[in-house]
Amino acid sequence: MRILHTMLRVGDLQRSIDFYTRVLGMQLLRTTERPEQKYSLAFVGYGDESQGAVLELTWNHGVDRYDMGNAYGHIAIEVPDAAEACERIRAAGGKVTREAGPVKGGRTVIAFVEDPDGYKIELIERGS
Repeated sequence: MRILHTMLRVGDLQRSIDFYTRVLGMQLLRTTERPEQKYSLAFVGYGDESQGAVLELTWNHGVDRYDMGNAYGHIAIEVPDAAEACERIRAAGGKVTREAGPVKGGRTVIAFVEDPDGYKIELIERGS
C-alpha cells in the first residue's frame, strides 16, 4: 500500500494550479472535467503519480471558498534550503507565514507558507 494523493477543495482552480506550479514548482500532471457532476480536478506534484503522492485540487463549480475547520494541519514539502525557498515563494507572490528557523525544541529548520485558499504548507529543510 502507498498514499496516492491528498485532495484539497479550492475556490478557484486556475489560481490554485498557478500557485502550486509557478510558486511551488510542481507540475500539472492531469486534469479532469465533470460538468454534469459540477466539479473539475487538477492533479499536481513533483513527479509522476506512479512514483509518489500528489495533490488533487478539486473545484466544485459555483463554490469560491471553504471554511478550514480545525482538523486540517498542513502539507509538508522537503526543500534544500528553507530560507531560500521562502524568498523565492515571496518573490513569486506567495505568502510566508513563518520564516525559516529551527522547530521549537529541535534543530530541524522549517518554515510555513500559505496557498491562496489558506491551506498551510510546511517547508522542511533537507538534512537539517
